Amino acid sequence: MTPERLARLTGLRHRLHQIPEVSGAEEKTAEVVARYLRQYQPDQLLTGLGGHGVAAVYQGMEAGPTVMIRCELDGLPIEELSDQPYRSKHSGRGHLCGHDGHMVMVAALAEDLAARRPSRGRVVLLFQPAEETGKGAAAVIGDPAFATIAPDYAFSLHNLPGLPVGEIALCAGAANCASRGMRVQLTGRTSHAAAPQDGVSPASAMAQLLPGLVALGGGGDLGPDYALVTLTHARLGQATFGIAPGEGEVWATLRTVNDARMAELITAATTLVQGTCLESGLGCEIRFDDVFEACTNDAEAVTLLRRACTRADHAVRMRAQPQRWSEDFGQFGKQAKAAMFWLGSGMDQPQLHNPDYDFPDAAIPVGVAIFAGVIAEILSD
Repeated sequence: MTPERLARLTGLRHRLHQIPEVSGAEEKTAEVVARYLRQYQPDQLLTGLGGHGVAAVYQGMEAGPTVMIRCELDGLPIEELSDQPYRSKHSGRGHLCGHDGHMVMVAALAEDLAARRPSRGRVVLLFQPAEETGKGAAAVIGDPAFATIAPDYAFSLHNLPGLPVGEIALCAGAANCASRGMRVQLTGRTSHAAAPQDGVSPASAMAQLLPGLVALGGGGDLGPDYALVTLTHARLGQATFGIAPGEGEVWATLRTVNDARMAELITAATTLVQGTCLESGLGCEIRFDDVFEACTNDAEAVTLLRRACTRADHAVRMRAQPQRWSEDFGQFGKQAKAAMFWLGSGMDQPQLHNPDYDFPDAAIPVGVAIFAGVIAEILSD
């Protein structure tokens, strides 16, 4: 990649970095992306996919498979800590997961595809909304317009702190854990603090549930039976001294390597909550939010990515275990042969979602090269 092109792409990344929008509200980000793509004359440009999703389609010279390259539009509701001139202009919001960098690498492919369409098939560049909440991929797939661009192959990447800038890592099989947030609402009856016996307090039940839920999943090795329950929030009654509480809530995140183990963990957690509430004379409501199914790399797609790394003269580090964090890219694996790889963002880079995280622009050429390589592996003569 020429210095001039890298400078142009870096400028786009910095513009996107300044206007982060949270999941489901990526309107301005989608406008910037669509405007950029129009310069490179896609055969079809879809907007409003599953919310604010954008897709550019480049048709090949002959019939063939559809290859989708996917990235994410959304930022995070976190205040950015940065002295950079391109820091976020929106208080309480930041691109602190690197989605701005992901978008730029996928947008860069439009320039190459405009100059030279694939020999066969077609390429879909998808800019997906609402990845951080786990709702975006499903919303895109559920959009009627998606049927017109449904892929045979789908590829994505995520930058990875702790891996040298530009290095590639890849998992065969399980790539990201399944996870979901469990919200438990406990309902009893308030009473005067001088007569707690005349009410029904959730305090005792909560005291059992907090360690009980954690005991269902202690983490450990990331094998097929891996399960982790993380308490994230608890509240009992109101902040007052005169009322014995009559309601409370507990939030926990459930995490497993595969969807079958997640189903077992959900059953165990639900049984524990319902049994505890029954014994305590409490009503309870259980809701699940931020639902991410497991992301599993297809064997053929992994092989194609490894060839693309060779084509781009980049070594690939095969990993035996998946990432603990989750990704809704796994939804596309139900529709296509799909795989995600990891792109190093630096050994000393702050962790994803840290307030001082910033995507390294030096990684842009590597991501572009790998994506271009896998497109060529599938669609070249």
